[in-house]
Amino acid sequence: MPQYLVANYLPDDFDPSAVTEAMIEEIHALNREMIAAGVRKFACGISSASNAKTVQKQADGAVLVTDGPYTETKEHMGGFWILECADIDEALAWAKKGAIACDVAGEVRELLFFPDPQGATE
Repeated sequence: MPQYLVANYLPDDFDPSAVTEAMIEEIHALNREMIAAGVRKFACGISSASNAKTVQKQADGAVLVTDGPYTETKEHMGGFWILECADIDEALAWAKKGAIACDVAGEVRELLFFPDPQGATE
């Protein structure tokens, strides 16, 4: 069954103190619902983009490490779920619930495994 990344995005100026107990409980309730439905494989929030490091291979083969995210945007990923769903429509149904619970925009992408994980030795 395919797996999907369901990510949510926070504005750069997001203030964590604006998160209410009611919002936290709504997110926990959604996680419990996902677990009960057997779709949630993993979920977490991530630190702010200001804590990010970017790595980029240089022409000489060295890797440059710089502060901040790779892209210049006004929003950055704030957390995500890894869901195992029958198809993109099911993943989108869960993502809609996530957008409501977290009160932010997000995106859904199918995870691609190369090589096929069933043929992997580890």
